[in-house]
Amino acid sequence: MRKPGAVVMQVLLVALLGGCAFVNVPLVSQPMPLEEKVLEGEGAGKILLVDISGTISEQEKSGGLLWRAEPSMVSLIRESLQKAEKDSRIVGLILRINSPGGTVTASDIIHHDIVEFKKRKKVPVVACIMGVGASGGYYVATAADEIVAHPTAITGSIGVIMMKFNVEGLMGKIGVEEQTVKSGDKKDIMSPFRRATPEEVRLGQEIIELLHARFLDVIMARPGNRLSRDELRRLADGRVYTAGQALEGKLLDRVGYLDDVIASARKMSGDDSARVVSYYRPGTYKGSIYADAGEKVGPLELIGGLDPFAAGSFMYLWRP
Repeated sequence: MRKPGAVVMQVLLVALLGGCAFVNVPLVSQPMPLEEKVLEGEGAGKILLVDISGTISEQEKSGGLLWRAEPSMVSLIRESLQKAEKDSRIVGLILRINSPGGTVTASDIIHHDIVEFKKRKKVPVVACIMGVGASGGYYVATAADEIVAHPTAITGSIGVIMMKFNVEGLMGKIGVEEQTVKSGDKKDIMSPFRRATPEEVRLGQEIIELLHARFLDVIMARPGNRLSRDELRRLADGRVYTAGQALEGKLLDRVGYLDDVIASARKMSGDDSARVVSYYRPGTYKGSIYADAGEKVGPLELIGGLDPFAAGSFMYLWRP
C-alpha cells in the first residue's frame, strides 16, 4: 500500500505536467472520528484497551509538514472515554501505561476523567504498567480499581519537579541582553534569563509541597490502597521502584502480564469471553494487544515534552 504522502506528491506531479489542469488536493489530512478495532476475543461484551503512552501533556503532537497535528493525550483520552460511554457493550476498561509522567495538570485531568467515567459507566477499570509507569503515569493508574505491573516495569517516582534553564551566562558571551519591564518584582519569577532568587526558590518549593500533598491524597483515595499516610510518605521521596519493590511497598495490587490483566478485567466484568477492542484513527493499523505499546518519544519529549524556556512548569515527571 502506498503511503499517503507519496499519493499526494504523485497527484501534484500529474497536475504540473498536465499544464492547465487544476486539481484541488488538500495538503493537510483531515481528522477522522475514532473507529473500533477488535484485537482478540469473540464475546458479546467489549473491554476497551486505552494507551497512556509517552509524556502526559495538554500539548498537541506535531504532525509534520503536510499533516495535521495529532490531538493531545488529554484530548484523545477524553474522546475515547466519551465514545466508550455511549457503547452499551463496553463492560470494562484497561489502561495500558508506558509513561514517565508529564505535567501536573494533564495527569490530573486524565485521572479525573477516568474516575468520572467509572462513576457513570459503572464498569471495572484495570491499569497495566508496562515498561514505565512513573510519577504522572502512576498518578493516572491510581484511578483504576486494580494496578498491575509487568515484572520488569519501573514505577513510583512519586513527587513533583520544576526545572528551568539559566541562559544568562550564555547570552552574555554572545552579546545578547534581555530586558524585562514588569509590574512587580516577582512577575518574571523563575525566568530562564537570570538566576532565581532565594525567595523565588522558596515560593516555588511551597507550591511543589502542595502539589506533592495532592499526589499523596490521590494515592490514599485509590480503591486498592492499603497504605497509611506515614507509610506512603516514606515511599514518596521521588525514587523509582521495580515491580517487585512496588508490590512489597503496597503501591501495586499484583505483578503480571497484559494477558493476566485481560483475564482479570473479563472476570471483574462478568464476561469471560469479552472481546478486547481499541480505538484508532482511520489510516493506522493495530494488529494485536501489543501494538503501539512502546513509549512514544518525540524531539521535545526527550526533555519532558515541554518548551525548555517555559519557566515554572510543575510536573509529575520522572526525568533521570
